[in-house]
Order: sequence, then structure tokens, then C-alpha cells
Amino acid sequence: MPIDARVVIADDDPLNRELLKRALVNEGCEVTTAEDGARALRVIRADAAAVDLLLLDVVMPEMDGYEVLRFLKGDAALARLPVIVISALDDLASVVKCLELGADDYLTKPFDPVLLRARISNSLTRKRQADTERRYLQLLEQEEARAEELILNILPSDIARRLKGGESQIADAYDDVSVVFADIVGFTALAADQTAADTVALLHRLVTRFDELAAAHGLEKIKTIGDAYFVVGGLGDVPDDQHLVAAARMAVEMLAAVHDVDPSLELRVGIHVGPAVAGVIGSHKFSFDLWGDTVNVASRMESHGVPGRVHVSSAVRDRLADRLSFEDRGTIDVKNHGTMRTFFILEDLAPDPTSVDLAADTNAVTETRPRAHPRTALLGGN
Repeated sequence: MPIDARVVIADDDPLNRELLKRALVNEGCEVTTAEDGARALRVIRADAAAVDLLLLDVVMPEMDGYEVLRFLKGDAALARLPVIVISALDDLASVVKCLELGADDYLTKPFDPVLLRARISNSLTRKRQADTERRYLQLLEQEEARAEELILNILPSDIARRLKGGESQIADAYDDVSVVFADIVGFTALAADQTAADTVALLHRLVTRFDELAAAHGLEKIKTIGDAYFVVGGLGDVPDDQHLVAAARMAVEMLAAVHDVDPSLELRVGIHVGPAVAGVIGSHKFSFDLWGDTVNVASRMESHGVPGRVHVSSAVRDRLADRLSFEDRGTIDVKNHGTMRTFFILEDLAPDPTSVDLAADTNAVTETRPRAHPRTALLGGN
């Protein structure tokens, strides 16, 4: 069976080079010769991936075999290249030195063609096995990286790290988180009038844009529920109110993002801030979720909101009153929470002439229509 390999021969003796080359060409090898170690290295470095084996003499001018071995094994890109030393030096010290420097085998001159073929076949077999193993390891690393990326897309990084560390049950209580709920107005009717593919494609564009905003503002997406989007801030080590500012900034930018994706769509957004419990549930399909009154109120802020507005609780308004401008909505009845005073985040500091005068009626609900691209400057953005 022919040996299918590309071999470099480094030997300063022309006769030895020719004898080795003929023997290997007859075995089906592609052979390149070099009269010293330096030239051999230049050939190898020019296309290291294509070289399968180096046959190396020890005593050569300019750069001897020992120096070549030291160079090869010191270079990570070349260290795996098999090397068989073929030398007139038959003393044990030379053999040991070459093997210690990384040679795979050692033959003495004059060489036996049958023995040379067997040694070359063994070296190439080991190399190919090592290359196959390395490719499998690379594939495993790629799959592990892909799995890691998928986990991080599903779970916050700290939660993913804890799961990988062996924690089987994760439950954390947070004293202060910012919860944002957003819902596309009239999406059910819209979905009924278009194909499934169009519906999914639209949701994909919207959720992708929201995911980008969440990442930009350091918030964690918890999940999507149909056409609703649920995101939270404050799960990590975040200074006071910074996560709330980020949540408000993202909420306003979501209104603009919806119009960028489809100008016919409108979004209701609600925000509340306070304590919550978070944890991982499930054993086969992990789900990270958030529970508590803060989550419920944020959901109510969204469902009781107005299309194209960011509707917030008084807790949000009180903590951000020195950073944002708010419009007092008055009091509304909130399911399971009674009467609550709520607010809209204003898109601009300038008064809107279409707004209802809430000073005259604290129970009135504004009918102000939003601009397509709200400003974010008053949220502390760049």
C-alpha cells in the first residue's frame, strides 16, 4: 500500500538525499529536499499544514539537527510535526539527545529501506491519529462554546455559572429590581391577517431589537410571552437607581424601535421597581423567572397603560423625579392592588398642547399621542 504523504528531507549529503528521495517517491510520497536545517525550516514554515514528516540528519552546516529539533518543538505551530532522525552517528548519546529534543524515531545510516518504510508508516499513523483526535477536540470545544452561548442567551451569566458549578436549586431574593413589561397593541388581530411565517418574522425582528437594547443597557431579558417582552434590571451588583435609569431608558427606546421595525405597530410599556424573588425552575428545560408583587405591578402598568407610552408606578416616578420629566396620570384602579397613582414618562420637556389638564381632574387619563422617535436625552443617555 503506497504511503500518501508529503515529506521534507534535510541532509547535507547529496547522495543520501537522492537515495532517500527515490525510496520515498517509489512509496508514493511527495518529497522536498534541503541541504541544511535552515533551508528545511523555511520549506516547512512556508506551508506547515501540508508537511506530514521531516527526515532529519544531525550533522549539517549552518544549522544542525539538534538546533532544528529545538526550533520545531519550541514553536507551537510546528511542534506536532513528526521527525525521524537518520544519522551516521550511532552512539547512544546522540540517540538519547535527539529523542529528548522531541524526535519521534532514530535510524542510523546506511538505512534499511524496509525498516525505514515501517518507521515512516508508524510515525504517519500516529500523526493522523493525533490530528483526528485534535479535530474531535476542536469540534467538542466549538460545541461547548455554542452550548455556553445558548445558556447565556437563556440565563443570566451568574446563574449559568452557578449551574455549571453544580448548584441544582437556585433561588435568590432581591431587595430592589426594575421590571419592564412591553406588549404589542393589537398583535392578535394582526397575526390573524397574515401568514405564520410573516408573524414569526415580525416577532423575530422586534425581539432581536429588544434584545440588543437590553444588552446595551445591562438588563436581563427574562422571557417573551407571546408578543409580550419581560426584562429586568438590578439582578447584579448595580448601584442604587442605576438599573432603574437603564430600565426607563430602554423602555423609551423600545417605543422608537417598534416604529423602526414597523411604523404601523404600537407598544404599551409598564415599569415598576421593588423587591422580587428569582430562581431557576425545571430540570430538562431550564427557565429563569422572577416572581413577586413588583412583577405583578409592572405587568399591570403595562396592561393598564396607553399605546405608545411608558406607564410607571409612583415608586418609579419618586425615584427618578430629579432625572426625568413625568406626566401625572392621576389615580387608576389596579387589579388586586386597589387605587394607585401612576405616571407617564414624558418624551420631551416641552408641554404637549394636546394633553388633558390633569390638575383639574386627578382621575383623568391623558390622550396624548406619542412621537415616533422619543428623545432619550433626559434619561441621561449620550
